[in-house]
Amino acid sequence: MIKINEIYYSIQGESSKAGLPCVFVRLTYCNLRCSYCDTEYAFYEGAEKSIDEILEEVKKYKCNLVEVTGGEPLVQEESNELMKRLCDEGYEVMLETGGSLPTQDVDKRVKIILDLKCPSSKMMKKNLYSNIEYLKSTDEVKFVIGTREDYEWSKEQVARYELIDKCEVLFSVVFGELEPLQLVNWIIEDNLQVRFQLQMHKFIWEPETKSV
Repeated sequence: MIKINEIYYSIQGESSKAGLPCVFVRLTYCNLRCSYCDTEYAFYEGAEKSIDEILEEVKKYKCNLVEVTGGEPLVQEESNELMKRLCDEGYEVMLETGGSLPTQDVDKRVKIILDLKCPSSKMMKKNLYSNIEYLKSTDEVKFVIGTREDYEWSKEQVARYELIDKCEVLFSVVFGELEPLQLVNWIIEDNLQVRFQLQMHKFIWEPETKSV
């Protein structure tokens, strides 16, 4: 059984799949407490469901792209079996993970979006850098940037771990903390070959809207 906060159908707001219709499976619980968290409602709220029940609900939306998110999905060990089953059923599966828990057991068919926590998140010490060893070319590493310090730190990690040669690298702003134009200017000034992204859903709907 897996504790599920919500399952809903919307569009991908972030990642290289931004703008595409997607089914989101949000798992309950998180081992991090980021300063800018926008899904605190997923810390504890949810209902126990079997993997078969989850698959049945996902199937209703007739959409091939599925993202497993949270909270932090990897807190629940059964999440790996859920992702494997989704892949077996022919879905294109993405995992959004905070980067503090091991990813080596995640099915290799899953696109991992690894969120490395910047200084302003207050969770930087939780980053599990060994996860970088397991990155595939189809995976993505995300940095959510709220300050110039965050930006400089992110640049250092990109260089230190040669991330641009490994996979797609995503830079986005902490919503409401850093102006998107400022981050874009920094990226252009440094000729940094990363993908800038916005949380698209926060511009389509009200930023606090759930299930989008």
